[in-house]
Amino acid sequence: MPGRILVIDDEPQITRVLRAALTAQGFDVRTANDPEEGLQVFCDWPPDLVVTDLVMPGLSGVEVCRAIRAAGETPIVILSVRDHERSKVEALDAGADDYVTKPFGIQELLARVRAHLRRAPERTAAAIETGDFVVDSEAHSITVVGKPIHLTPTEFDLLLYLARHPDKVITHRTLLAAVWGAQSTYQPEYLRVFVGQLRKKLEARSGKQYIVTEPWVGYRFVPEGWTEDTE
Repeated sequence: MPGRILVIDDEPQITRVLRAALTAQGFDVRTANDPEEGLQVFCDWPPDLVVTDLVMPGLSGVEVCRAIRAAGETPIVILSVRDHERSKVEALDAGADDYVTKPFGIQELLARVRAHLRRAPERTAAAIETGDFVVDSEAHSITVVGKPIHLTPTEFDLLLYLARHPDKVITHRTLLAAVWGAQSTYQPEYLRVFVGQLRKKLEARSGKQYIVTEPWVGYRFVPEGWTEDTE
């Protein structure tokens, strides 16, 4: 699994600690102490994953996320002292795949890094055709009622898992563990954000609703969809 990791943070102590910890795990690590330098390193030395601070002088971590996401599907883990829903939503909307609040345990961060790097080779199954959907995990493409839809890497992984378990109630803990790793099973805010994003994108394509909330339990994916008129 070890690969290239880029760490962007304006605190030299953070970049030193993360370089040491990630290098000890076998990763090839580059660091940058300002976002502009970080994006230049990203272009010159394409990493397998980016860890970036959210609040930095110059470009913000959100802007860094948008630039990286515009270039491709490299996993992005955000670091920030902010622990408010609004800042998390903003970062995730910009294309971040995960969000770790400072101060954090290094083992937790390492677990999340491994989880995100592990997901890429798992997308090798044949295309899934179910209801209104064709989900091709190898090509990383999705069509809904014949129309292509663009999803972030984490949105894709969430929908892929749901599509593999149609018409079944999937608990919050199961979804969190499947998409973000076992260390994230107590962070349901991830699901609220990403399920909300998926619903907006899917409904915009088809006018139907596909993800049912099962109160206090989880979610159920209905691949044929429904509209308010048919409920």
